[in-house]
Amino acid sequence: MPLKIIKDPVHGYVEVEEYALDLLDSPALQRLRYIRQLGFSYLVYPGANHTRFEHSLGTMYLADTACRKFGFSDEERKLVSAAALLHDIGHGPFSHASEPLLEEYLHRTHDDISEIVHDRAGSILLRHGIDPEEVRSIVRGQHPLAGIIHGELDVDRMDYLLRDAYYTGAPYGTVDAQRLIRHMIRTDEGFVLDENGINAAESLLIARTLMRPTVYYHHVSRIGESMFHLAVQEHLRETSGNGKHLLEMDDMACMQALRTSKNETARALMFGIYRRRLFKRALYAGADQVNAAEFTSGISLQKSRALAVSIARSAGVGADTVLVDIPPFPTDMSMGVQVKNRHVVVSFEEISPRMHTLNATRREQWRLGVYTLPDQREAVLAAATEILHVKKPTRQDKLF
Repeated sequence: MPLKIIKDPVHGYVEVEEYALDLLDSPALQRLRYIRQLGFSYLVYPGANHTRFEHSLGTMYLADTACRKFGFSDEERKLVSAAALLHDIGHGPFSHASEPLLEEYLHRTHDDISEIVHDRAGSILLRHGIDPEEVRSIVRGQHPLAGIIHGELDVDRMDYLLRDAYYTGAPYGTVDAQRLIRHMIRTDEGFVLDENGINAAESLLIARTLMRPTVYYHHVSRIGESMFHLAVQEHLRETSGNGKHLLEMDDMACMQALRTSKNETARALMFGIYRRRLFKRALYAGADQVNAAEFTSGISLQKSRALAVSIARSAGVGADTVLVDIPPFPTDMSMGVQVKNRHVVVSFEEISPRMHTLNATRREQWRLGVYTLPDQREAVLAAATEILHVKKPTRQDKLF
């Protein structure tokens, strides 16, 4: 029996049982109320102020729906739904914007939640008969039931595409989550998609592809993230510790810590974000303009900073006025689920011809960015083109 009913703008009325309500009230989940789902995308889309908390609630709702459809036992359903609720508690401030910082300073990703679960939610899970270690294993994708929230057709992805499209107003994130769940089949080998769910699955892949440049990798969001990265790096140069305290803050606390930092550069960068006085694009190059093979896995913050300093020196400008943003080159999407086509089970790629086109589109969307102050763009462009061995940029007149 539900203990509480919560009205969600995406899924409608969400029933919350006692174990889930206790987790929602835990410090680990309450912190997510103050972490934006889309990091600095609010600088582009004013409505993008939704949080990791509501996304976690929506993911739990879809996970619970899937578990009931598959006929899971109450114990399995509670385990998977609890993991769905807790899957994002490892995020740092501004969500994915802090992911490179977590890796650089704390040597972990947001999926590494063992310590947080133990400290902030473990006793709650145990009280309701849920094994914290199994929860951790599901979030890491290492559990037999992990596919529900950790896969190509997982409920995590269904919720964030729907939710992000709703709050940004971008018309690309349409996903029929209920149809996808309805046409998934659980087998001894894993989850299989009924052929009647192919169109819904293709819709999810198309949504992922179209949301990537317009929302997730929008250049203004990337500029905000790059300014944030440098602000944190500069701030931590003048503070003791490894950044753990800062990277466990929520958005507001982190913003305040950096705006009042002892480091002048950190203060100036965060004030620029706060007032939306952002750097501008000096160079924005696609894979056809650079040797993309060099950037398959992206580059570390240290390497990015070294390149920015070299470019600034060559351009004759201040080192803290140049930012280099080289994201990982997009890997090809592959649909891990099989499709039941009448009496034969085949790969999704055999049924859908669109995968190749979508993967090609993702590769074309990749951009290397060099950002600087508005009056320095020409000098920085010239220096960056030489140092990064970039072919002559095209369509630069469209960037201003």
